[in-house]
Amino acid sequence: MQTTDVMDHLRVGLEALQAQRARVEAAAPYPTSDNILHNVPEAIWYPPEVLAHLTEMLPFWFGEVERIMAGNGVDPVPFGRVAANELRIGVIARDRSLPLRELYARVESLVNRAIARLGEMTDADLGRQGLRQGRGLVTIGQIMNDSMAGHLVEHVHQIDDLLAGSPRP
Repeated sequence: MQTTDVMDHLRVGLEALQAQRARVEAAAPYPTSDNILHNVPEAIWYPPEVLAHLTEMLPFWFGEVERIMAGNGVDPVPFGRVAANELRIGVIARDRSLPLRELYARVESLVNRAIARLGEMTDADLGRQGLRQGRGLVTIGQIMNDSMAGHLVEHVHQIDDLLAGSPRP
C-alpha cells in the first residue's frame, strides 16, 4: 500500500460526502435517534449522527496513527477501543445537535489534515504496526485506509440509504 493510494481513498470519500451535502441539508431537520450505539441492530442513525460520528472517529484514528508513529518502530504499540466506548458515544450524542454546516466543515478539515499528514509519511511508515484491541496486529496503512477512509465511504453509503428512505443500522 502506498501513501498516495490512501490519500486518494480519503479524497474520494470526502468528495462523495460533499456531493450529497445539498440533499442532506434539503431533507433537514432530522429526528434524533433513540439509540446511537451503531453496533446493535436496533440503532438507526440520521445524517447529523453519522456526521457527528465522522467528526469523532477521524481524529480518534488519526491520534492512534500518531501514537504508533511515536513508538520505537520495532514493538507494536497497543491502541484502539470498542464501539461502546463511553467517550465516543458521548461525543456523538453531544455533536449531533451542531448545525450541518459545522459538521461538514469539521469532516472536511479532518480529512484534509489526514491527507496532509500522509504527504509527510513514507510508504514504510504505512507498514508500522500497532496492536489493536481485540483485533491483533494492524498497520498504519490499514488504519488509515480501512478505519478512516473506508469507514468514511461506508458512512457516505449509509447517508445515501437514509436519504433514499431505507436506513441501515
